[in-house]
Amino acid sequence: MDNAAQPPNLRWRRVLLKLSGEAFAGDQHVGLNYDVIGRIAAEVVEAVKAGAEMAIVIGGGNIIRGGTAASKGMDRSQGDYMGMLATVINAMALQDSIEQLGQPTRVQTAITMTQVAEPFIRRRAISQLENGNVVILAGGTGNPYFTTDTASSLRALELKCDAFLKATNVDGIYDSDPKLNPYAKRYNTISYEEAIAKRLKVMDLTAMAMCMENKMPILVFDIGRAGAIKAVLQGEDLGTLVGG
Repeated sequence: MDNAAQPPNLRWRRVLLKLSGEAFAGDQHVGLNYDVIGRIAAEVVEAVKAGAEMAIVIGGGNIIRGGTAASKGMDRSQGDYMGMLATVINAMALQDSIEQLGQPTRVQTAITMTQVAEPFIRRRAISQLENGNVVILAGGTGNPYFTTDTASSLRALELKCDAFLKATNVDGIYDSDPKLNPYAKRYNTISYEEAIAKRLKVMDLTAMAMCMENKMPILVFDIGRAGAIKAVLQGEDLGTLVGG
């Protein structure tokens, strides 16, 4: 990527961090857990202080999932638009928590709602990152039928990020479900092609294909580990690196 050189203590300078909506719910599984959001905000601020430029895409699954709504009889497009609105709620919650720690932010949305957020404009987002602001990207791609994984891949490429950090509730990618198989093997590194061929469900195929075609590294890690964001940026052996 053509960003300025990263600080010597960081593996990557400009990154796209994908947070699931479920991460914001904590153990309660739905809604907003403000203690969890505050912890994530503190880790984001710590990473920025270390020299990272941080763009964040947030899901809305703690409030509604379009696919789930469709399975209950709702029109899929309607459910997906509702999910996009849920991501804006999460983005505003994270914005407030980060700014309470003194770190400037911008929320940009793929759906226009100027009373609460800026519209997503690529050059403006890049400028905000260069100025040291955290840019929180909500509303997915602005289109139904596209996941927030795909939105994350798209934004990571548009913003010329060095890597795509996918925060999950497991410590990497396994050859089988570690919750069901105590002998499941975690990969330290894996190629895009192998992840796709083995159907490891890192992310949806559209998102994976975009990253593969553009050689965007993906790091899958456990957001529940204290200090994980800064640790992966500093190159600690955490999670699974895809295509790096």
